[in-house]
Amino acid sequence: MAGGQERVLRRRIKTVQATKKITRAMELIAASRIAKAQERVRAAVPYSEQITEVVKDIAAGAGSEMRSPLLEARPDIRREAYLVLVADRGLCGGYNSSVLRAAEGEVKRSVLEGKEYGLVTVGRKAETYFRFRGYTMDASFTGFTERPTYADAKAIAAKVMAMYEAGEIDRLEIVYTRFVSAGVQEVLQRPLIPLESEVVEGGDGMPAPAADGHGPARAAYEFEPGPETILESLLPRYVEARIYAALLNASASEQAARQRAMKAATDNAEDLIVNLSRIMNRARQDAITTEIMEIVGGAEALKVDEMVEHHLHTDFEVPTPL
Repeated sequence: MAGGQERVLRRRIKTVQATKKITRAMELIAASRIAKAQERVRAAVPYSEQITEVVKDIAAGAGSEMRSPLLEARPDIRREAYLVLVADRGLCGGYNSSVLRAAEGEVKRSVLEGKEYGLVTVGRKAETYFRFRGYTMDASFTGFTERPTYADAKAIAAKVMAMYEAGEIDRLEIVYTRFVSAGVQEVLQRPLIPLESEVVEGGDGMPAPAADGHGPARAAYEFEPGPETILESLLPRYVEARIYAALLNASASEQAARQRAMKAATDNAEDLIVNLSRIMNRARQDAITTEIMEIVGGAEALKVDEMVEHHLHTDFEVPTPL
């Protein structure tokens, strides 16, 4: 019985050791990808900041004549939509579930307020999560969450802007995970469409004050073609840039979460191997002790048998005649 238990434990230890090798390899791969993903996030920051400044300048130059569907907030919000960014794969701890719970909570809030909801998902985990629970999705994008490109962001932006301009949705918010550092990531929910008013206010394109400080003297910039035309073509690029930045942050957060999850799995495997080895050693010691006791018991039994046979032979020995 003890030998059978030892074989079972040895088999379990080998299985855990094989799993540990896999989780360790995935941990190292994720750790190597974090640096690359973090660098991509850092490289995208200047473009995002610069296009924001340009939008502000052009909007300031356009002044009250500025008109764009992406800037017009609708007073009656009947259908709120959410752009949810998660991963295509699992094995990354609570990364996917935290974003999905936040998005689902917002959807339920919209329903309780008597509004309709819309869902645009990025990542297979979001698609399967909402489909399994019976939610209606307007669009789904998959297959690029680990290494998103600007083309992916452009396709997503085209879809959500078309939905807004067609009146299918009245407001769009993006739910994703912002990468702070390798150890810190946070789930964020940010309005995306219509664009926030502070984005297009206070630029350097507004008229400069006169020398006496009263009224404008001249425009700081001259635009050709007009600022309205430029802004009309630039605002979609701004939406694309924001979505691309969110995709990069989500990708870096995914790798950081996977690295932590695989490290925890590797540590747990090591602890499990130690515990199973101790149990196996105790089982082996019990088996050895049992065998020794059986040997000793058998030797004692043989000794007793020899003594009994000797006494019986002595008591019933027939005397020889004289």
